[in-house]
Amino acid sequence: MTEPVGQLASISLDCPDTDLLAGFYTRLLGLEEAFATPDRGVVALAGAGPMLTLMWVEEYVAPSWPEGPQHQQLHLDIAVDELDSATNAAVALGATAAKHQPAPEQWRVLLDPAGHPFCLTAVRPD
Repeated sequence: MTEPVGQLASISLDCPDTDLLAGFYTRLLGLEEAFATPDRGVVALAGAGPMLTLMWVEEYVAPSWPEGPQHQQLHLDIAVDELDSATNAAVALGATAAKHQPAPEQWRVLLDPAGHPFCLTAVRPD
């Protein structure tokens, strides 16, 4: 195995409102704000390994998964202990359930307030 050049520091999501999305992910994942630019165009959240960075874009187009002109660029898989209760909690925070659920016994596909798909999952690497 070769020596890595570095380590993953952050995963960034484009969005139309960094404060709205920061509030959502702070509550969903128990994160804390680690950094923000003075204009709040970039907000970085810490507390789950790599930071989750939210970046404002003027002409944001929400993903339209699984079909449509603007496919997802990436999505987060979030490990939970129990899918039904975790799904209900995420929806109460502002997520919406995606219409397409390819494997609801293992993953629940939700959309964050900016429309990014993410999955709650009982599948874990251990």
